[in-house]
Amino acid sequence: MKVHEYQASDLFCQYGIGCAQGYLATTPEEAAAVAEKIGVFPVVVKAQIHSGGRGKAGGVKLCQSVEETRLFAKELIGKRLNTKRTGPEGKEVQKLLIAEGTHIEKEYYFSMTVDAVNACIVMIASAEGGTEIEDLSKNYPEKILQQRINPEIGFRDYNGWEMAKKLGMPISLAKSFVKYARGMYRLFVEKDCSLVEINPLVETKEGTLIALDAKVNFDDNALFRHPDILELRDLNEEDAKEIEASKYDLNYVSLDGSVGCMVNGAGLAMATMDIIKSFGGSPANFLDVGGSATTERVTAAFKILLSDSHVKAILVNIFGGIMKCDVIAQGIVEAAKSMNVTVPVVIRLDGTNADLGREILRSSGLALVPAENFAEAAQKAVELAGRN
Repeated sequence: MKVHEYQASDLFCQYGIGCAQGYLATTPEEAAAVAEKIGVFPVVVKAQIHSGGRGKAGGVKLCQSVEETRLFAKELIGKRLNTKRTGPEGKEVQKLLIAEGTHIEKEYYFSMTVDAVNACIVMIASAEGGTEIEDLSKNYPEKILQQRINPEIGFRDYNGWEMAKKLGMPISLAKSFVKYARGMYRLFVEKDCSLVEINPLVETKEGTLIALDAKVNFDDNALFRHPDILELRDLNEEDAKEIEASKYDLNYVSLDGSVGCMVNGAGLAMATMDIIKSFGGSPANFLDVGGSATTERVTAAFKILLSDSHVKAILVNIFGGIMKCDVIAQGIVEAAKSMNVTVPVVIRLDGTNADLGREILRSSGLALVPAENFAEAAQKAVELAGRN
């Protein structure tokens, strides 16, 4: 789960990480009132959407007066920002963060995330932070510094001091850096985060260290432990299909392809997406119905696929183990009969109760396309999607 920058900044403050003073605004009048309250110009007006690259998309501006703040807020609220991560449809701006301006001497990048290979949290930092950090990591990977934190010991101040030394920070800044790193680690562990990021972390001309941006993502599987974090969820920022899928505990991620996928098991789902690509197609989603799905969940999953206007064909690829093929088949039949199915549906069933599942599909009267094996199913789905 993602949260907005202003929400992440509030969390930073709770954990002792210094941020520029800022306030939320949802109307031009509120933005102007906040600018007047801050009273020192320039102020920074920042669009609040779940996406990076807001500055390059025109969503961030330094404003030199109350009136300029109001006018920019009027221009920005209701506007759709298009960034590398939003796709061509963009995201509508409904909230703004108005923060005090900062005199920047130097920018750093700093984050903590999960190192899945080494099963630990890793600190990532660079002495060259800012909007070009992604290009920097591609073109100059040696400038991206990493330090793993031993999970049996946890963060220790020497971890922070060592990273500060590698970044070339003076002692005065390093003290604040160690404090912030300690707070970030506590936030990461206590709130079950998947990412905590500051970009940029800036040295001001006054010699202080301040987080000028705040990004925090959370592990969805741990949200039941954090009702306070769940309250921060902004459904307006999420894909409607993903929201619907979460109601049925379906593992669904929307993509931009044309072949809808319904698969059981994350590994098989990834393999299905790969083989679709190998035949020249593009998956429209990742969807794992799980190993113990009910007919209700399968029906919901199929309806979600059919609701996607980008889907030109559906590939159902099920290997029955714990998940029985007849349950999948019954869910497909119920969903298809309750909706107007306008795209071809290719189905490959194998494993537990596969014969019973195929019989349910055959006797349904629905125009379904059977496939004998994995490759045949993918090839048919790609071909049919290309014709629609």
